[in-house]
Amino acid sequence: MTTMQEPIEQMGHGDARAALAEVVPAVAREPEPLLRLTWTDPVTGARGYLVVHTLVSGLATGGTRMRAGCTMTEVEDLARGMAAKTATFDLPVGGAKGGIDFDPKDPAATGVLERFCEAMRPWLDAHWVTAEDLGVPQHLIDEVFARLGLRQSYHAAIRRAPDPDRTLRRVRAGLDAPAGGGLLGDVIGGYGVAQACLATAGVWGWRPAETTVAIQGVGTMGGGAAWYLHEAGMRVVAVADAAGTLYHPDGLDIPALLDTRDAYGEIDREKVPADVRRLPRSEITGITADILVPAAISYAITPDNSTDVAAKVVVEAANAATTPAAEAMLAARGIPVIPDFVANAGAVAWAWWLLLGEVGADPEDSFRRLRTEMIAKMVRLLGEWDAGRVPPRETAHRLGAARTDREVRIP
Repeated sequence: MTTMQEPIEQMGHGDARAALAEVVPAVAREPEPLLRLTWTDPVTGARGYLVVHTLVSGLATGGTRMRAGCTMTEVEDLARGMAAKTATFDLPVGGAKGGIDFDPKDPAATGVLERFCEAMRPWLDAHWVTAEDLGVPQHLIDEVFARLGLRQSYHAAIRRAPDPDRTLRRVRAGLDAPAGGGLLGDVIGGYGVAQACLATAGVWGWRPAETTVAIQGVGTMGGGAAWYLHEAGMRVVAVADAAGTLYHPDGLDIPALLDTRDAYGEIDREKVPADVRRLPRSEITGITADILVPAAISYAITPDNSTDVAAKVVVEAANAATTPAAEAMLAARGIPVIPDFVANAGAVAWAWWLLLGEVGADPEDSFRRLRTEMIAKMVRLLGEWDAGRVPPRETAHRLGAARTDREVRIP
């Protein structure tokens, strides 16, 4: 299939998509979301959006993000992805997403978030279980919920428990449990991404010490993935944040770099060793590494930069990190994309295992459960890719279609 690379690169994007239609079978068109809501902040004029893609037992789950330029289309894509995550991991809940078009660094951001949550209160009270996302850390959204009298962002599920106070204590104990690299609730998503990368290496017979990784974004998800990959012995040769790309072919000292991050996930350049190369932010896509992990913004890999990708596999840590056209172009070059709703689903899967009482505050129990689930899924996805070039996204959708119907029972 790599013989297609040169003619595809010479085509226009429209021609390339048409040529690739025969290479990558199209996934069946998703049904319309159940609900779209648009909100306008009466103070700043900021727009906010809620999309509920599916409800299961009257509940949907998905984080709330804040970034300048956030759109309804973006939130709808993310809600669809959340529905795919819950289905793929056989969770008894539907998918939703919230988004606010506002700069999270603006001093008015917290007020905007609080007014958005107040406006969405009927859904947050009874149906929508939300959490952190891009621009909205978990502690902040929990503080907002507390001021609104909802106590914690998992409120819509917790209130269904026979003893909500006991369930809330279990949830808080799990979120705040110390684990490698930080608190369990902060690192579990990145741990899942790391396990997807490690499982990829295992399936393809790569030794961790000889496997290289480039990671775009070192926030909660990307930073957690980098920390656990470094701990497992993989060489993280490049990381990118808003200030640029840091690169060292022998591998970066990930724990030391992460310790210098500010509240927005940016590394203090004054504390970066002199032998680390400083490159433009966009160059992370073309870094020579075995695995590329886009862990920052949605739509980071497009037809325009997909031809720069030098990795053997892309593992999506950010939601909707690769556009469909770019994913098709990568597949034609023999580069599979592990979709976000598998690779980065560890956080939502773990949150629901915690809510359902299937894991508790012991990090090792949570890590073992997530590692086992992720390895099994990666073996299936990569097995079908190796056998017949079936895109991992297509295989993962089939896994989700086999979800069993069960009612939410919060202990």
